[in-house]
Amino acid sequence: MEYGETAKLFKALGDENRLYILSMLQHGERCACVLLEHVNLSQPTLSHHMKILCETHLVTSRKEGKWVYYSLNRNKAGQAEQALADLFQEKEPISDAGRCQMEYPPETN
Repeated sequence: MEYGETAKLFKALGDENRLYILSMLQHGERCACVLLEHVNLSQPTLSHHMKILCETHLVTSRKEGKWVYYSLNRNKAGQAEQALADLFQEKEPISDAGRCQMEYPPETN
């Protein structure tokens, strides 16, 4: 797992506006103007969110004339799902070297 890329991916998913945009794209490709009609955001703010979603490859874009159309990159969603599964997969302990040896609560004299 590449931790830097995975962190960026989950950061992109950690915003409610971006999650809402992704849910709109579940129904298929949407023009930026259509997205703008359904979100309570200014055009520059929507562009910022779309830039983040595109940079993390959760969303793909294509330009047709002056319009930009967005769609989900379902392959990337599978990678996000796998990264989360990998993080929570139980593994064998590395060693006891990382365990605290101090008694709790510490003895007082």
